Amino acid sequence: MIFTKTLKIKTFFLATAFFLVLGCNSVPVPAQKITVGAEQMEKYLPLLEGKKVGLVGNQSSLVGTTHLLDTLIRCDISVAAIFCPEHGFRGQAEAGARINDGTDPQTGIPIISLFGANKKPQPKQLKGIDIVVFDIQDVGARFYTYISTLHYVMEACAENGVPLLVLDRPNPNGFYVDGPVLDTAYRSFVGMHPVPIVHGMTIGEYAQMINGEKWLKNDVQCDLSVIKMLNYTHDSLYHLPIAPSPNLQTDNAILLYPSLCCFEGTTISVGRGTPTPFEIIGSPTYSDKSFSFVPKPIKGVSNNPLHNGKTCYGIDLQKAGAEIVKTKRLNLGYLLTMYKKCDKNSFFLKNNFFDKLMGNSELRKQVKQGLTEKQIRESWEPALSEYKTMREKYLLYE
Repeated sequence: MIFTKTLKIKTFFLATAFFLVLGCNSVPVPAQKITVGAEQMEKYLPLLEGKKVGLVGNQSSLVGTTHLLDTLIRCDISVAAIFCPEHGFRGQAEAGARINDGTDPQTGIPIISLFGANKKPQPKQLKGIDIVVFDIQDVGARFYTYISTLHYVMEACAENGVPLLVLDRPNPNGFYVDGPVLDTAYRSFVGMHPVPIVHGMTIGEYAQMINGEKWLKNDVQCDLSVIKMLNYTHDSLYHLPIAPSPNLQTDNAILLYPSLCCFEGTTISVGRGTPTPFEIIGSPTYSDKSFSFVPKPIKGVSNNPLHNGKTCYGIDLQKAGAEIVKTKRLNLGYLLTMYKKCDKNSFFLKNNFFDKLMGNSELRKQVKQGLTEKQIRESWEPALSEYKTMREKYLLYE
């Protein structure tokens, strides 16, 4: 029986590998293709044989073009439960939408939401699970909530004696580190750790840092293993094969996201409710009328976008991602320009969500005071340099 299952796993792995090679022949690819952790089945399937598995994943959990869940089932791996983050297991819920527990219609496996009233797996939800597998595509920004989900999964695993296996994936913004380091007085689900806005780590590296810096409650440590990628470096520019969330639909939007998400704490639209979210910014009060757009509801992407049905004037950034790659830094100019050319009295939301996103109240004050980008950047030191030194301890890739 063991021989039969092992043979089946090896046969499936070879077939999938062959499929991936064929797929690569149809499009231009780098000389050395990045092989993500999930594609290295020969390394992790033996760790899962004969065990009850909990899977933390979403629509980005792919082995080639096949979902990791389907891959595991075809290999006779017993998946007992699915845990899903913001946007849901199939990635079809808009930002901030409550995700409810349910059942995966394709497999009948129970789905436990980690984005709602419960953000951390409970002991009863981990009962009978021998190992948890985490496979989610991150985008490298502190306020992107998948790393907050990672934190709570690690904490729950540590508290309940369940090992965690992370299948690593590239960080599309992993080629730089920038931004203010979070003041822990502003800790929230959109910023849990004292790291800058752009942390420059893969999900596997980040998990190692959470463990190593003892950021889990009561200093517990998770029994953590990481399946490293092949042929990845932090200078690798990686095209994501599937959108990591509904409003990050292009490489350009993903590159701009760390620079534009601050506007979610303001009255400035980032293009939700348009075909180009996080590639345009604007407001009805912006003084330059040369570029405009009108947000409208898009089901499952933005059901009630900011400034719904109103004409917004602003800036077209659909080709601006290249500048981020060139400079390897956040673009603060967008924030400073929009503040100067929009209604200042209503610019920042009264709920102080801007401060949560930025991890401090200083940036909001600096913008209001009219500080230059140079002055603002100087205020990020020495914390930013100290973080970079700490980060070096946990890197798995050059």
